[in-house]
Amino acid sequence: MTSTAGGGGQLLAISDLHIGYPENRALVEAMAPESDEDWLLVAGDVSENVADIRWALKTLAGRFRKVVWAPGNHELWTHPTDPVTLRGVARYDHLVQVCRDLGVITPEDPYPVWEGPGGPVVVAPLFLLYDYSLLPAGCATKEEGLAYAHGTGIVCNDEYLLHPDPYPSREAWCRARVAETERRLAEVPDGLPVVPVNHYPLHRHPMDVLWHPEFAMWCGTALTADWHRRFRIGTMVYGHLHIPRTTWHEGVRFEEVSVGYPREWRGRPQPPGRLRRILPAREENA
Repeated sequence: MTSTAGGGGQLLAISDLHIGYPENRALVEAMAPESDEDWLLVAGDVSENVADIRWALKTLAGRFRKVVWAPGNHELWTHPTDPVTLRGVARYDHLVQVCRDLGVITPEDPYPVWEGPGGPVVVAPLFLLYDYSLLPAGCATKEEGLAYAHGTGIVCNDEYLLHPDPYPSREAWCRARVAETERRLAEVPDGLPVVPVNHYPLHRHPMDVLWHPEFAMWCGTALTADWHRRFRIGTMVYGHLHIPRTTWHEGVRFEEVSVGYPREWRGRPQPPGRLRRILPAREENA
């Protein structure tokens, strides 16, 4: 783990920037810290295009004291419009190198320690994927779940664009990532709380409000359902669902920090692209 000098500043977070939309790209262009000490956590889905991902992270890294990135499913897509045709692990490794060239912290780097207000806490960017264990009600297997999803027409584009190479399946890749991440989290020094930054929530409860519950299959894994108890989780930062809000589960704060698509955020009363403050915790979240 790496540490930073204590001081002021805020630990801020955002996800699901989807800057392929001009309106969302403009939000990134306008994003700025409130102080020179602010960190920014980016919980995935910047874009499916490597050049766009590089632009956004370079822009943000030039403004914030530290930027921490965890990949979303869109970053892992091998999209027909992207000149970078790498698949699976090779694509992820390429994105990690892009981040390192920009000084952005990734899940492959030592976890940094936030020692500003509300700290010290370990900030842990995670890359876990999903394994089809969050099935729709009445479905007992992945095959039944996928058949149900195809019947409703709610099928994630990952099925066509997110390749697990060289793993035989996305769930095999997920299991490998979960095992490696468990090992690393177990090495966090006793007494230090952890702020995990993952594209998917570590627990199923945020999905209870999904209009299409079958989409939960592409939203994480049941293997992490007890991590908020096993590890000393302070606040769990995630995105993916495009339902920005705060929830509490067994005393642990879960923060969804997504922007989402313009058609979604235009209907909300809050201004789009607001950075969510993780630390110091606001009074209502303390």
